[in-house]
Amino acid sequence: MKLETIGDIKAAVDSGKRVVCDNGNYEVIKDHIGQYLIHFMHSDYYIGLHGMEGTKYADKLNGKDFRTA
Repeated sequence: MKLETIGDIKAAVDSGKRVVCDNGNYEVIKDHIGQYLIHFMHSDYYIGLHGMEGTKYADKLNGKDFRTA
């Protein structure tokens, strides 16, 4: 299922669904302090799900194609 908004992505992760981004090598996770991150599964690379809160990028996703796996 395709996910288009930050809220939809966070809700899917919170409900226990596996959410992947772009080519499937990236998985959206929620870390132990409540941050939503995109993890490249073949290394220890992480980036925020979206831009930093309080900036003009807060509503911009750091990926294009989010879907449940």
